[in-house]
This record gives sequence, structure tokens and C-alpha cells, in this order.
Amino acid sequence: MAKIGVIHYNWPGFSFEEFLRFAAETGYQYVELQIGDVWTPDTDNPEANAERVRKLVESYGLTVSALAAGNDFLQTDEEAIRYQVERMKRICGLTRILHEEAVVRSEGGAPKESVPRQKWLDALTECFRRCLDFVDEMGVALAIDNHGYITNDYTILLALLQRLNHPLIGTNLDTMNYRWYGHDLQVCKRVYELMAPYAKHTHFKDGFGSLAEYRGAALGDGEIDLLHALECLQRAGYSGVYCAEYEGSEAAGGVGYAKCYRWLKEHVG
Repeated sequence: MAKIGVIHYNWPGFSFEEFLRFAAETGYQYVELQIGDVWTPDTDNPEANAERVRKLVESYGLTVSALAAGNDFLQTDEEAIRYQVERMKRICGLTRILHEEAVVRSEGGAPKESVPRQKWLDALTECFRRCLDFVDEMGVALAIDNHGYITNDYTILLALLQRLNHPLIGTNLDTMNYRWYGHDLQVCKRVYELMAPYAKHTHFKDGFGSLAEYRGAALGDGEIDLLHALECLQRAGYSGVYCAEYEGSEAAGGVGYAKCYRWLKEHVG
């Protein structure tokens, strides 16, 4: 049976517990959480809070599939690198508390003047390599998202994955973000083929257009060839969660996310 999940993102008017209740009642089995759901600057004991969050999630019959780290690994300054790596180590520990098979949805990083484009790949590689020992020790997979302006350049993300060449380092395959970045639809289809073997988690997301022209849509209502992405993942032997993400105009009341669930249930479940 396919694993169908939903991200805790873009739920206006919902408290955290209301989000969980809606997800469960809609039919979702898994939830991806944000780091702020577990650890904020005001959290005295994030590990204890992660235990509390896990119990709350499980009380609704749900399972945590991923924790979004919100990291920035585009660093060359040694102090910044150490800070980001130590922070990631703690996030991996929190993820393991949330569920034994949950993954960390990792960012690449944000562009900055201090790190020119020609140093992007080397900077990302160094930060991720410093995580390998504790990733191995905890058995936590890092799913690098194709998000923003760096890892949506699939040539950079693919080169990074090939450099790291580690069974616990893969990608969170977001079906819309490559299009949002500016790739045309045929390139997106080819990218799904290239990235599917590395997938540790997914964001099934639909919409139209790129950058300022982007408009989100419920699954099946946009221009993304979701069935091709699904076929690529299945052909690659992907066994993880198919996680809905919605950025359309029907966010209020969870309407868009309910539509996304119905599409996933029909085509995946």
C-alpha cells in the first residue's frame, strides 16, 4: 500500500493540532513537519518537545515522514560551517525521536555574495561531507530538496549527489520546483528520470509557470506531468512517502489539500 503524506505548510487558519486532525480525517497517513514545530529559539528542551510532538502526531493515527531542517550549507567560513553542521546533527537526533524511519528534508543553501557561483558545489559538498559520520551513526537519511536558486539547478544537485555517493544522502523530489525555477516541461520530465533513483522523500506539487509567473494548483489541475514523475519513482523502486504540497488559491479550510489527497489516492494508493 502506498504511503500518502502531507506537508505542514500553507495551512492558514489551522493550529498545529487542527492540521493533524484535518490530515487524519482526510485520509493522509504521514506528515512532514517543519523545524519550528519541534525546535524554536524559545524551546528549552527540543528533544523532550520532539517526544511530545511524536505522541501528539501518533494520537491522530499519523506518522512523521520528514522534518524540514531549514539549513543553509552554502558556507565557506569555518565558524559558519561548524555551526550549520552541529545544528544539523541535533536536527538528525530530533528526527530520529519523531520516527525511526523519518528523514531530514535538507536545504542546499541560499545564494550570497560571499560565496560566488563557482564555489557553490565545493561549499555544499564540504558541509554535507561533515555530516556523514553522524548520519551513519543515527541511520538518518538526508533528502536534499530542489528548492530555491541553487539545488533547482539540477546539474549542481546531481553533481553533489554523485560526489557524496552515500546511501543515506539523496533528494526530496519536488515535482513543481524545477518548473518554478524556469526549466521547461520537457526538461522537467528528464530531471525526474535523473533524480528518481536518489529520492528519499517527495513533494507532489502542481501548478503553472515559472518564477513571477508561477501559480500553484491542486494535483492534476496544473501543467506538471505528475504521472511521469510517479512512473519514474516507481521504476526506480522508490518506497517512501508521496507527500502533497499545495500552493494554490484554495488553501483556506484545507480545500486544496483535500483535492491533492484525492489525486494521490486515485493514482498512488
